[in-house]
Amino acid sequence: METVLQFIIGVLVIVLGLAVSIGLHEVGHLVPAKLFGVKVTQYMIGFGPTLWSRRRGETEYGLKAIPMGGYISMIGMFPPAKTGGAVRNASTGFFNTLVQDAREVSAETIGDDDDRSFYRLPVWKRIIIMAGGPAMNFVIAIVVFAIVLCGFGLSTTTIGSISQCVLPATSERQTCEASDTPGPGVTAGFQEGDIITAIDGVPVADWNESTAIIQKSPNKSLSVEVQRGGGQTTLTVVPLLAERYVQNADGEQKLDADGQPVTQEVGFVGIGPKQELVPQSPAAVLPFVGENIANVVNLILHLPQRLVDVANAAFGPGERDPNGPISVVGVGRAAGEIASIEQVPLGSKVASLLGLVGSLNVALGVINLVPLMPLDGGHIAGALWEAIRRGFAKLFKRRDPGPVDTARLMPLTFGVVIVLGAMSALLIYADIVKPINLFG
Repeated sequence: METVLQFIIGVLVIVLGLAVSIGLHEVGHLVPAKLFGVKVTQYMIGFGPTLWSRRRGETEYGLKAIPMGGYISMIGMFPPAKTGGAVRNASTGFFNTLVQDAREVSAETIGDDDDRSFYRLPVWKRIIIMAGGPAMNFVIAIVVFAIVLCGFGLSTTTIGSISQCVLPATSERQTCEASDTPGPGVTAGFQEGDIITAIDGVPVADWNESTAIIQKSPNKSLSVEVQRGGGQTTLTVVPLLAERYVQNADGEQKLDADGQPVTQEVGFVGIGPKQELVPQSPAAVLPFVGENIANVVNLILHLPQRLVDVANAAFGPGERDPNGPISVVGVGRAAGEIASIEQVPLGSKVASLLGLVGSLNVALGVINLVPLMPLDGGHIAGALWEAIRRGFAKLFKRRDPGPVDTARLMPLTFGVVIVLGAMSALLIYADIVKPINLFG
């Protein structure tokens, strides 16, 4: 019962963190919009039916039933077809109807406040408003990761134990005898307190990274750089192929269909980590956030193939890539597992949950900057294109072309919404039937 309660608490922490992140994202749009005089009629967290709302001045603030995002409603998001002209007459065709409906809804919001419309703002003000949301997510990520890195610290690559000999995982004997093969770590000269910094020239930041390299390198000579007594030492070790137990996400032995422990043969050195978190310098925060941003960008650039891999795993026998895309359902499950692992100290659990919140904000910030409508990046791209058109018109002394008719992008917006919906459905399904094992 206690484990179940801890799992629920972990999920609730992520739900609350996501809700606060979404709310502050929209504040990032709301504040500059009001400062620049745009009329904002709604500030909503969630979509669908309204659960609660209250009007303050000209803006209605509220919560909606589906907590999968949020929005603010600014009047005049789309300009009329021609600068200063009226909304054009109805046209035929599904996509033309989308464009027409977007213009009509935008025109209805304006009323007598055309001078306070979003599209009337200078380009730089529109960019600030639309970039305010992602910027807020990056600020949240920086604050959260600063708390994690400087307040709690990162798990170390410090060696806490060294096996004196190599024994099979299934061995009933746990003590070494003279006839046993010496542990590779002992032979290589590792000492308790050594901090692994790189293996074969590849920097390692945590124990899982070093373990992954070692397990994939049986009978291969590895050059290992360690910090020892304030200096740097290079050791050479050859991992032996040894039988090891496979562990579940909760750190317990994984069992097969017959209830027997699952084993695998992997590279083995015989060193174990020292269970501690080491606080980092504040200078490490921005590079850490930058690394997270780069990871999300890389994921987006390879998204089609990653989604194919997710589909193959969800509907086939394959396993999910732990570095692949994941839905909020998967993140919630991971948070619950972190909170319910008994072997992990409370401080490490809190740091891991905060780290998930920070990573969520990085993902929200980067995804919203993708230059496609209806994402914030789509509006920013439209404003930049308008600035380029007007700049060329001014340079060549031509008539001002006026604001970009972003309503024409509604068919593209419709397609993006369909794709995002299908992607979300696939990821949620995969996270239910074939969840990612984030902990080995």
